[in-house]
Amino acid sequence: QVHLEESGGGLVQAGGSLRLSCAASGRTFSSYVMGWSRQVPGKEREFVARISASGGIISYGDSVKGRFTISRDNAKATVDLEMNSLKPEDTAVYYCSARTTWSRSDDYWGQGTQVTVTS
Repeated sequence: QVHLEESGGGLVQAGGSLRLSCAASGRTFSSYVMGWSRQVPGKEREFVARISASGGIISYGDSVKGRFTISRDNAKATVDLEMNSLKPEDTAVYYCSARTTWSRSDDYWGQGTQVTVTS
């Protein structure tokens, strides 16, 4: 099992940047596929980005491609999400997740961190 804790959310103007971080506790962080998703009240959770255990495979949701970058540090057991050129529609609660394989939806989730982008 893995415990996840997000940080770095906040209020930013459109066009600005934020960096989210997710700290994981557990013995086998380096074996997990890590990801970020986001959710707006009343809507389904939306996939943002995913990174393989080694960091060699990365995928992004269409709405964030070219603006967001996911990275991980297995030695520190962290996964980050660098968000640039933020838009008001990026406003959401951002959740960190960990799963055992790329396609298996057995995710552990963090509590989430709020990101608000003002126009």
